[in-house]
Amino acid sequence: MIVCHCTGISDADIHSAIDWMRAADPDTIITPGKLYRALGRKADCGGCLPLFLSTMQASPGLGVPAALRGLRRRARV
Repeated sequence: MIVCHCTGISDADIHSAIDWMRAADPDTIITPGKLYRALGRKADCGGCLPLFLSTMQASPGLGVPAALRGLRRRARV
């Protein structure tokens, strides 16, 4: 499914880029900007952002790195 018509990014592109980024650096924080750069593209009109974000969130590889989980709880202690 095409997620961004302006740049031709598909849901498969997003999932593949997330998997690649996670494999390259398990502790990286994955953002939409980093995904666009990993895919060699730039955001254009921004109309795709809601679908882009929901596609990112559906990817099993997106999760928060283990080293960063629970930081808010630890800070309060």
